Amino acid sequence: MSNERGRTLREEARLAKRRMKSGFWKECEADISVKKEKAREQGLNESKVGRYFKTQVEAQIEGRKEDEFYLKVKEMLLSEGEVSDAIGRLTDHEYFDTLTYEEKQRYTLSLSERYLRALERFRREYEFESLTRQA
Repeated sequence: MSNERGRTLREEARLAKRRMKSGFWKECEADISVKKEKAREQGLNESKVGRYFKTQVEAQIEGRKEDEFYLKVKEMLLSEGEVSDAIGRLTDHEYFDTLTYEEKQRYTLSLSERYLRALERFRREYEFESLTRQA
């Protein structure tokens, strides 16, 4: 039996054991403690910081890759900030032109929802950006 990443339970257990032996969890705990301390010094919510960085560790363990759409949104936000025509810029116009009116409406709504999720993620990441830089 394998999981969504194609690994068996035995392989997952072997990887977990390797993380324990290498001190992965102690390093994570120490790293999060340092980041929480920095958050306290900067007046940020420590609990929120802890939750954020725990999800980062989970993503690392699961081997999640950056979403291509998110990377496109992130690049746009870093270079130009929030723009009024973000949905238009993110639209695949070649594909969009092949859709019926109803499909265009669904596509635009779906794209808008994805953009809002990506924007929220971007804001979360950059709220804690100063904590990830080494002092």
